[in-house]
Amino acid sequence: MRQEIITLVKKEATLEWRQKYALNGILLYVISAVYITYLSVGVKGGTLQVPTWNALYWIIILFSAVNAVAKSFIQESQGRQLYYYMIASPEAIILSKTIYNTGLTLLLSLLGYAVFSVIMGNPVQDQPMFLLNLLLGAVGFSSSLTMVSSIAGKAGNNGTLMAILSFPVLIPILLLTIQISQNAIDGLDRSVSYDKMITLLAINGLVGSSSYILFPYLWKS
Repeated sequence: MRQEIITLVKKEATLEWRQKYALNGILLYVISAVYITYLSVGVKGGTLQVPTWNALYWIIILFSAVNAVAKSFIQESQGRQLYYYMIASPEAIILSKTIYNTGLTLLLSLLGYAVFSVIMGNPVQDQPMFLLNLLLGAVGFSSSLTMVSSIAGKAGNNGTLMAILSFPVLIPILLLTIQISQNAIDGLDRSVSYDKMITLLAINGLVGSSSYILFPYLWKS
């Protein structure tokens, strides 16, 4: 299975590299959203509060992740899915897409963080905690959205269905990441965030294990 996962991840990266317009469009979305926010909320006048900076950052990252991960299964044709069904196990397919989407979401998060820091300033006092929170958030977003994308893909490639199904799962992850990053921004003792991080890890593990167990039944259909 490990070799299957490595091969499928390479396939995802190769397809993404060939279709540069998709990745470039997502990157442009992140940069444009940050700049429009900069022009809209009065940053020049120094009126942007730290909680607002934190909330705006995670909202932009959330919608960027949705745009990036939504195409995981929705863009796959039935012929290509049948080909994957014959050459790879369903567990390898869901794990490979989750791993690739995690890397893509983490890349978008880091890019958004860099753009935010340049344009709006960087109020984060505990950088390692903030970056660890980015990693956990990327895992949570990608795991949830990858599984929901597979369900939406089986339901006639309905993008609206994906948005509806992902909303209840993403909200707890989003709230926890915002709270942890706020603690990192304020420079609070790391022990304050331990319980929230454990909860976030539990949610990520639950979503990931559910996808691993349930996806084979969805894939056979």
